[in-house]
Amino acid sequence: MVSELFNGVKTYVPKTRKELMEYVFEHKSILIAVNGEKIYHATDTTRSIINRNVGYPDGMGAVWALQKRGHTDVDRIPGCELWLDIITEYHSTKTFYLVGGKEEVIEKTVANLKSDFPNINILGYRNGYLNEDSEFSALIADISQQKPDVVFVAMGSPKQELVMEEMYQRHPAVYQGLGGSFDVYTGNVQRAPKWWIDNKLEGTYRTMMEPRKRIMRDIRLIPYFIKLIFNKL
Repeated sequence: MVSELFNGVKTYVPKTRKELMEYVFEHKSILIAVNGEKIYHATDTTRSIINRNVGYPDGMGAVWALQKRGHTDVDRIPGCELWLDIITEYHSTKTFYLVGGKEEVIEKTVANLKSDFPNINILGYRNGYLNEDSEFSALIADISQQKPDVVFVAMGSPKQELVMEEMYQRHPAVYQGLGGSFDVYTGNVQRAPKWWIDNKLEGTYRTMMEPRKRIMRDIRLIPYFIKLIFNKL
């Protein structure tokens, strides 16, 4: 699978979601969502984390950058959909472990998954509040012992990426960072309506719904899009 560099950040160019899934299972990789913000505001640390793993185009800023390089058929792959694509494709043949969210959220996530996919094999799960080093050590030890094929970690970036890399050292598997995807799946957080998603305007909708939280973030990305237009990334 080919990739491109933008501001030193490697972004893979999967032709389809299935190709991406097959690639990460073949290589036992860590999946990391890439968007315009992660590209433009990359630090040596975040850039290194993404480049060691498999960064995929989660945001339209990354998709537009790839299209400017000639990958006209590339499409956005939202992380909150990709993890469910993985479960849909592999729930009968792979084993899973889930980490993240509040206790009531992870409990509901697991209950919903067992209802939606009756034969799913979830080897373990826990909330994302690891308050002591001993809790983190116990989690890694359990994952190492259970040996799941797939581990989903919903803690937000860059914490979840650092956590996944530590886990990977003890137990190589497919890992994906999910941010707030458990909240979306359980209905605690609502995504944009389908029309906005289908027309590549989910980010615009979120800014309209949360202007105080997102307007300054969007303004800080204006130079990114200017560089993108003039092929300066």
